[in-house]
Amino acid sequence: MQNNSQLTRTDLPSTLPPLVGLDLQARYYATRTGGDFFDAVAAGPHVVFLLTDIAGIRDQVHTVISATQDTFRRRVQELFSHEVINMMDTLGILAHEINQTIYEAAGGSRLAPTFLGCFHLPLGVLAYINSGGQPAIFRDSDGTRVLGHVTMPLGLFTHLTFEPAIQAFEPGARMLLVTKGILEAQRGREQFGVKRATAVLENIPNDSALDLCVVTLEDANEFRKPPWYSPERLPFVKPKRIEDLTAVALVRPR
Repeated sequence: MQNNSQLTRTDLPSTLPPLVGLDLQARYYATRTGGDFFDAVAAGPHVVFLLTDIAGIRDQVHTVISATQDTFRRRVQELFSHEVINMMDTLGILAHEINQTIYEAAGGSRLAPTFLGCFHLPLGVLAYINSGGQPAIFRDSDGTRVLGHVTMPLGLFTHLTFEPAIQAFEPGARMLLVTKGILEAQRGREQFGVKRATAVLENIPNDSALDLCVVTLEDANEFRKPPWYSPERLPFVKPKRIEDLTAVALVRPR
């Protein structure tokens, strides 16, 4: 198991206050080399968050990520700060504008699987748009399942419309989001996959969102390490580019 000091804290805004009714955590594993990006903003009774994986290496997508963050932070405050809003319609508007930002900042189509969510703290309800199929693994008293309702990834076309889905969080409910670096972490011909991520969600002994992120990242990183006898460990073999590993967890306290 890796030391927790090697898990770098995501760039959560300094304005995000302690949340009553939600434990929200996100972690990257070590230094990012690709387009994984997370952000979250508190606005009125809502917490709006974004997890995206923009295609390309870090240097290529830096300007796209910066433009996406600017649009996300500005528009969340403008759209979600009111006490009473239509979460579904408002989240659809935000998704449309972020999609447009990614397309324009990239100078054309750029694949960006994205999970965009708005959690209403007093009600314990999540409105979400899963654009591109990043798995949202959810567990409550009814069992564990991957939330459905997947739409077209962001960044490909300029005039897409988005219809959010909704999920209620009972006390103790938890959700884990992971990017493809975790799912596709490889050992021989086998991938880490949704099944192993689900096992972490089911077997973690407490309701800590931080622990859920950390254990998921550590397990995926350990899984992808080549065995001692692998040719990949030879000094003259060019190392493969390490994919980003990113995990986001939401837990509604009991």
